[in-house]
Amino acid sequence: AVLLFCGATLTAAATKYILDPAGLVTGGISGLSIAIRYLSGTYTRWEIPLWLSSLVLNIPVFLLAIRTNGFRTVLRTGCAWLIITAELLFLPDRSFVADNMLLTSIYGGVFFGAGSGLLLMTHATSAGTDLMAIVLHSKFREISQGRLVQYLDGMIVLLGAFVFGIEHTLYAIISVFIMGKVIDVILSRGKSAKMAMIISSRSDEIAKEILTVMDRGLTALPGRGMYSGEDRTVLICICTARDIVMLKDIVKKYDDKAFFTVGQVNEAMGKGFLENWNTED
Repeated sequence: AVLLFCGATLTAAATKYILDPAGLVTGGISGLSIAIRYLSGTYTRWEIPLWLSSLVLNIPVFLLAIRTNGFRTVLRTGCAWLIITAELLFLPDRSFVADNMLLTSIYGGVFFGAGSGLLLMTHATSAGTDLMAIVLHSKFREISQGRLVQYLDGMIVLLGAFVFGIEHTLYAIISVFIMGKVIDVILSRGKSAKMAMIISSRSDEIAKEILTVMDRGLTALPGRGMYSGEDRTVLICICTARDIVMLKDIVKKYDDKAFFTVGQVNEAMGKGFLENWNTED
């Protein structure tokens, strides 16, 4: 509940204090609301506020999502949407837009991405195009939900180009890129690791020191060099990035001609990493 509230608050604050004042349409209902507020204020006497657009545009999307996927599927997203809408209404009107649009787009992307990442950690979203993609995916099974989100957000960003001009849209694309990177960092925090593969004639000594000194687990697999025809033990070790330096020293200590590779593991669970598999829930 705390993460969901923090994520919704960061998302609302980034929209109201950075993206909206700067005219950065980054997709989603928030981006569409920014465009509607500007157009209504320019061409009519009444400027439609962000919270009202968010409320009105999301209601039919939620009703469709509940009808097609059930109430439980959208419960957490509904809570996040209500928090975001309320904060867009009650947060004081201020602007934190810098004179430098590049800095504005960067920090807008960081804060909105952080909020979206926290929401995704609680299995929620900020509603809008994410929820609409779920609805559309039930009708167009051949198109993935991720691709549908890209299509919907792309159309909204294109609308932003007509409303605010191509320059603002280019800065908005920078924000979108940074949002994605920040979301990836938040979702992979504490889960990413390194995988080291060691092939050596002294694998037993290397394995013993890794187990005792580093306190890291190992898996030994039988292997054969196709060129030499020799049987060798292949050691696999999943560890943190900080462990790699010590691991290299141990391997070099026993066999400076050992074959040693290091790869990236996007998510590692189990003892030494995330011991409780239900930590995400």
